Amino acid sequence: MTNIMEMPSCPLGNGGPIVSKFALGTMTFGVETEEAEAFRQLDLYTDHGGIFIDTADVYGMGLSEEIIGKWGRQRGGMDNFVLATKGRFMPPAGSYGASRNSLVASVDASLKRLQTETIDVYFVHGWDRHTDIIETLSTLDELVRAGKIRNIAWSNVSGWQLQKIFMTARANGLPLPAALQPQYNLLERGIEYEVLPCCLENDIALTPWSPLGGGWLTGKYSNLERPTGKTRLGEDPNRGVEAYDLRNTDKTQDIIETVRIIAKRHDCPTSHVALSWLASRPGVASILLGARTVDQLKSNLEAVQFNLESSELIELTKVSSAASLPYPYNFLGEWCEMDVWSNLGT
Repeated sequence: MTNIMEMPSCPLGNGGPIVSKFALGTMTFGVETEEAEAFRQLDLYTDHGGIFIDTADVYGMGLSEEIIGKWGRQRGGMDNFVLATKGRFMPPAGSYGASRNSLVASVDASLKRLQTETIDVYFVHGWDRHTDIIETLSTLDELVRAGKIRNIAWSNVSGWQLQKIFMTARANGLPLPAALQPQYNLLERGIEYEVLPCCLENDIALTPWSPLGGGWLTGKYSNLERPTGKTRLGEDPNRGVEAYDLRNTDKTQDIIETVRIIAKRHDCPTSHVALSWLASRPGVASILLGARTVDQLKSNLEAVQFNLESSELIELTKVSSAASLPYPYNFLGEWCEMDVWSNLGT
């Protein structure tokens, strides 16, 4: 089937591949989304011009990778797509974390489940304090040289950890991280203090997860009633109550109300507004769209050509910014002309 629409694309940093504006996040595959529905999501995403498919070995304890592998085999292989997966948290036999033994075993297992010879972007899923970073980077270099992975990346790290990764790699002639995958959305902007400036300084692209704040920015949750049933927070009562209470604040409601007003102005879903704001942020290369159903994915994909006015971007940035920046960020923004911090609230 030919593409329904053109999807914008851009390169990941530090020599990474060209990726589409929206990536397909597949955390639900094999858990909330059965195989047949997952196949329909993959077909819909690629029919809309999407080429960046993101998974991880822990998604469904390997089921997500297996589903993608089966789908790719039916399509004749994954050569026309950018395939990303992650390793760190699912323990292979006799190993765990980001050690050499763990990563080699994790990559081999992922390749088998994905039914492919090469992973385009391999994310280390989080920091491992028990393994020296030079061991992790040297192992990733071996895997690149062996042709098992093409580009390295990280997820869920702090600013100092990311800088240590980058400087260690550069000092030792090892592969530089092309991308970072953090949580980033209108309700969660913590990476803007240290992680985002580090990425901009070192040409590391952002591929944010949870762009809709776990569903809050779609308008599906009420501040008056805890969620139940077929929603991300309603499926697991224990997880849902905790996550709901943490997000159910006056600040959240102010942000959501602003998003609703702007969405009404454009006669579009609130998700389009939230995605357009995130796509406008510095360093963002590709946004992960995760969905339980084809209908949810279809609605979000329709945001690909939607762009907010500059005044609306400013309005959203202001309502979602912190009331005041803590030291040293306020000092750096005001006195040292550090644009990233001085512009957080504008």
